[in-house]
Amino acid sequence: MLADGFHDIPQGKVAAVVTHLEMRAPPPPRPAPIDPDIRRATHPQIDWYRALFRRVGGHDWLWFSRLNLDDSALRAIISDPDVEIWTIRHRGADEGLLELDFRQTGACELAFLALTPALSGTGAGRALMNRAIARAWARPITRFHVHTCTLDSPAALDFYRRSGFTPIRQQIEIADDPRLTGKLPLDAGAHVPLFEP
Repeated sequence: MLADGFHDIPQGKVAAVVTHLEMRAPPPPRPAPIDPDIRRATHPQIDWYRALFRRVGGHDWLWFSRLNLDDSALRAIISDPDVEIWTIRHRGADEGLLELDFRQTGACELAFLALTPALSGTGAGRALMNRAIARAWARPITRFHVHTCTLDSPAALDFYRRSGFTPIRQQIEIADDPRLTGKLPLDAGAHVPLFEP
């Protein structure tokens, strides 16, 4: 346990406050203002997945977890029959990512849900969340969970709460800064200061 007070973050690292949330029953549906073209990626390729992951979360929000996986580890996840990958097609391009992980018996993790800037603020996120909730609770689960952090969009936490998730705990995550490891460009995540070692 960390003691009260300030704690230095080593240079070359990033730190985030992670909030874990869950729902134990499906919430009442919330209307979405648009009906986007949501499609399941039945055989997602690694290069396609990484490119979309970077587009929805890599530049603005410092998403890096899946970028740290080698090809075999990433392939094992995205090709697992208990992992569902969905995308929103818009003007011929993939502009949204939804990933549901059913690998834990009786539970579903909302692993990722995000849009590219092309769809931000359109209501497509609500439509994608509606799909996530419907797919999760279509299986015999008792828990649907997600986590977000301070490296993510500041709107994410409230969005999850409005969607029916309840915060249950917080953690501190410290990791190598993905801008310094070359996983993301140096100008990514402008809201997070860059401290080179």
